Amino acid sequence: MSSLLIKNVVLNQHSVDILIKENRFAQIASAINEKSDEIIYGHGKMAILPAFYNAHNHAAMTLLRSYADDLPLQEWLTKFIWPVEAKMTPEDIEIGSRLACIEMIRSGTVFFNDMYWRYERVVKAADEMGMRFGSGPLILNAFNPQIAESQDSDLNKFLETLESFPSRMIPMLNPHAIYSVKRETLEKLGELAARHKLPVHIHLSETRQELKDCIREHGVRPAFYLDSLGLLTKKTILAHAIWIDDAERELLHSRGVSLAHMPISNMKLSNGVFNVAAAQLSGIRVVLGTDGCSSNNSLDMLQEMKFAALLAKHFSGVPTTLPAAEAYKMATRYSAEAFGLDAGVIETGKLADAILVDLEDCRLTPGHNLISDMVYSADSSVIDTVICDGRILMKNRQIPGEKEIIEMAREAAKRLTK
Repeated sequence: MSSLLIKNVVLNQHSVDILIKENRFAQIASAINEKSDEIIYGHGKMAILPAFYNAHNHAAMTLLRSYADDLPLQEWLTKFIWPVEAKMTPEDIEIGSRLACIEMIRSGTVFFNDMYWRYERVVKAADEMGMRFGSGPLILNAFNPQIAESQDSDLNKFLETLESFPSRMIPMLNPHAIYSVKRETLEKLGELAARHKLPVHIHLSETRQELKDCIREHGVRPAFYLDSLGLLTKKTILAHAIWIDDAERELLHSRGVSLAHMPISNMKLSNGVFNVAAAQLSGIRVVLGTDGCSSNNSLDMLQEMKFAALLAKHFSGVPTTLPAAEAYKMATRYSAEAFGLDAGVIETGKLADAILVDLEDCRLTPGHNLISDMVYSADSSVIDTVICDGRILMKNRQIPGEKEIIEMAREAAKRLTK
C-alpha cells in the first residue's frame, strides 16, 4: 500500500500532519509518526486546501488560445475556430489536451469535464498526466448528416468499452447542444443514459438566439425540451444555462440537475449574465468551469472563482451575494459532488485530492482569511504542490515533462494556424 505523509501543514488554522494511504486521507492528527513512502514537509508555512474540479472544458482548444479574439460569435466560429478544428489530427488533440493538463495542474485543478472530438486521445493524455476527468464521445450531427454514421460508431465503441476505462475517468455522454443534435439522437441518448447510468453533459441556453429558436421550433423553452427527451436527471451537467427563467429553474431543481457556470467565457463572448443568486435560491447545485481556452483564455479556476463572485455582486447590486467561501465550494466540494466524487474536502476517508499553498506569498499576506485570499487576491503562483488521487502531480511548482509538452504544443498550433 503506497503512502504519503504531509508534515506540519495548516488546515483550518491548525498545524497538523496528514497521512494518505493509497488514494484516500487515512489520518489527520497533530502529530503522525508512521513510516511512509514519501514525506512532504510544510514547516508550518504551507496550508492544505481542497483542489479544484473544472465542470466544463474543451481541453484541446488550448491550441487556439488567443487565436481570433474579440470577434462576433458567428464570425469567430465559422471563419476561424471551425476551419482550424477541421485540420486537427488525433495527435494534435492529444497534444492540446496535455497542454491543458499542465495549465490545470499548475493552477490547482485535479479534475476536468471535457467535451471534444476524438475523446480517446483526451483520455490518453489526462490519464497519463495523472488527472481525474470526465470524457466521452462528442455528438454533433444536425449540421452534417455525413458524420452521423461515424459518430454512431464512436458511441457504440464507447458503450462496448465502458468497463475498460481508467479508474480516474468518469464516462460521459456529450451531446453538444439542442440545436446541433437531432431530436431522435437526443431521445436515444436519454435512453442510453438511463440504461447505462451515465452522466449527460450538454450546452444549454447559452445564447438568447438559442432560446428563441427552441421556442419557435419546439414550442417550449430549452430546459423543458430537454426534459421531454428524458435528459434531465441527477447525473446531468448543463453548461452555461444563462437564459433560463423561474419555471425552468424550478424544473431543474426538481430533477437534481447541476449547472456549470463559466463567467469569464460568458462575458468574453457577450452571451449574457448567469443569475447565480436566482439559481441558488431555487436550490440548484451551481458549479464552476472555465470553458475552452479559445473563449476564456485560461483554464485557471482561481480566476473563475473571482470573476464569479464579483459578477454576481455586480449583477445583483448586493455585496453579500456569492461570498468567497461559497465561490470556493462551487469550484471544489459542489463540483466533486456533481460528478459523484467522494472528494472536495480535506477529511479522513475522502479521496486524497489537495493543493498546498505558500502562506508566505505576498498575495496571501497578512492572512486574515485564507479562503478570501484565494478567491480575491491569489494567482496560481501561490500553489506549491498538487495532489490527485494520492499521487503528487506537482511539487515545488515542478511538473515532469512540462517543457517538452509546451514545445510540442507550440509546433502544433503554428502548423494549424499558418
